[in-house]
Amino acid sequence: MLELYPWQQGIWKKLLQNQQHMRHTLLLTGKKGIGKYTFSRQLAKSLLCHSATAEHIACGACLSCGWFEQNGHPNLHCVIPEALSTDSIAIADQESKESSSLSKVKKNLSQQISIDQIRHLNDFVYLTGHQKGYKVVLIYPAETMTHAAANALLKKLEEPPADVLFILVVHQMQRLLPTIRSRCQQIVMPMPSVETSIVWLKQHGISDPELILPLNDFSPLSTWSFVQEQLTIPHQHFVDSIKQGQNFDPFALALSLQQIHLSTVVSWLQKWCYDLVSCRVTGRIRYYLKLLPVIQVLSKQIDLIAYMAFLRELNTHQKLSHHPLNARLFLEEMFIRYSFMLCGK
Repeated sequence: MLELYPWQQGIWKKLLQNQQHMRHTLLLTGKKGIGKYTFSRQLAKSLLCHSATAEHIACGACLSCGWFEQNGHPNLHCVIPEALSTDSIAIADQESKESSSLSKVKKNLSQQISIDQIRHLNDFVYLTGHQKGYKVVLIYPAETMTHAAANALLKKLEEPPADVLFILVVHQMQRLLPTIRSRCQQIVMPMPSVETSIVWLKQHGISDPELILPLNDFSPLSTWSFVQEQLTIPHQHFVDSIKQGQNFDPFALALSLQQIHLSTVVSWLQKWCYDLVSCRVTGRIRYYLKLLPVIQVLSKQIDLIAYMAFLRELNTHQKLSHHPLNARLFLEEMFIRYSFMLCGK
């Protein structure tokens, strides 16, 4: 059964109390790993529920809620990339699974929402709903729509039927067409405070969350997934290798990490290089808090301008990491480039 996270209570109350002012299209935006997907599912469930509570929470007992829990509600249509559809749609939070999955199967599936998926909405959107009920279209993550798919959706948003609510969930709003954004009621989902995140993680069995949370961009659900998927093991191997400075082996490291999602590994290196530069400039670090003594030593050896340029290169690597690539060669090239930086080349 879906439940709201503690940091979502306020935005839920504000949104549902003004339900009469809700537009035909909602755009839930915010950082990845804070529970936007779960919130959108709970919102859809409550709107479809036949006996919602006074707080607008789905009752969980009516026929509609039963259909919803079985992922078979006739008045709900979810549009997600094929690479995500292999996961159960009712997991704790799908957005934290997206970036760190170890599954090889997903690499052969589309990471985008196709125009055919949007076209398949036609019958659902324009025909009468089951028992003439309210209909909800949930699109996640909306920025993964191809350009053609986005334009096809736009046509539906221009004149939406009165009984249909579109819920778009997006991590990077700038990647969404401005014409789509302009037709949405934008809801900025709250980022929990560090203190709230630490309390929640401890309640869910995560030890030393204050040390792991920064490595996952301070997102509690990404941190939880990081531990559950046992990424702590390959990440520790990454740390043990990279902290050796000029003595680390880029080929061995690439071989050991080739099964991890490329964007995850790039992110680890981005954070490491950021801390080296930050320590050199300000004396403070943000991510690898346990390794401050090591970073202090290494930061004195780096060419500051060259490292800042390399950080910009890693931004390009991050974009490329989402496309089909030879993972081992990709990582070897990136780590070799890093090793050259250490040697001053």
